[in-house]
Amino acid sequence: MEDEVFEQIVSVFNALVSWVAAGAMVFGGVVPYIPQYRDIRRTQNAEGFSTYVCLVLLVANILRILFRFGRYFETLLLWQSIIMIGTMLIMLNLCTDVRMAAELNTKRRSFIDFDWNYFWSWSRFMDYVQCVLSFTLVAAYITYLLLDSALFVESLGFLAVFTEAMLGTPQLYCNYQNKSTEGMSIKMVLMWTSGDTFKTGYFLLTQAPVQFWTCGLLQVFVDITILFQVYYYSRYPQKPVSHTVSHTTSAKAL
Repeated sequence: MEDEVFEQIVSVFNALVSWVAAGAMVFGGVVPYIPQYRDIRRTQNAEGFSTYVCLVLLVANILRILFRFGRYFETLLLWQSIIMIGTMLIMLNLCTDVRMAAELNTKRRSFIDFDWNYFWSWSRFMDYVQCVLSFTLVAAYITYLLLDSALFVESLGFLAVFTEAMLGTPQLYCNYQNKSTEGMSIKMVLMWTSGDTFKTGYFLLTQAPVQFWTCGLLQVFVDITILFQVYYYSRYPQKPVSHTVSHTTSAKAL
């Protein structure tokens, strides 16, 4: 009798752990952007956050969804991608509003100008949406044509997770350009690191495709490098800390 009760308790505990892990996988990637979103809303300053982070995640998750048509992976990872795409669009909407409010006299730029010098620095949120939809349609059409090619499918999967592994590089470069991590949410990077570590471990335990966990390790390395920047620029300041953001600097950061 006691053995049956113990087995039931273990079964319930395992189910609970599975649900918690599933929830962490689906929503864990979104959580790091909550403090960054709140900081931008509060300060009305998006200088410290690179919107190229949004570009990287949008491309990576769109490609991952397309990869699933050629090689099945867990539905949890599919939902993770869908939710992340929605989150990045919300971040882009906020950053665009903040930047345009600070640059009232700046000439407006749009996606249909097809000016590479202002790529991903457009004036309206709808321009970003048009770009994302255009990329999705082109990538989906190419995937449809080459879906029977195992080499293409595996390459698509690698490209998806490798792009995501490069998530931190725009922020890394933005910090390097500014010679400071001011305006960047340190909580966000700490959550990136813990989330990527958990995610990589999850990939290893669930025997996910090799592209997933190898690029996960690379992602953790980039996160740690950004944390080193936080330490280095706080201990050895490269420029005076300023809370006044010039229009030019804001445009470059975004």
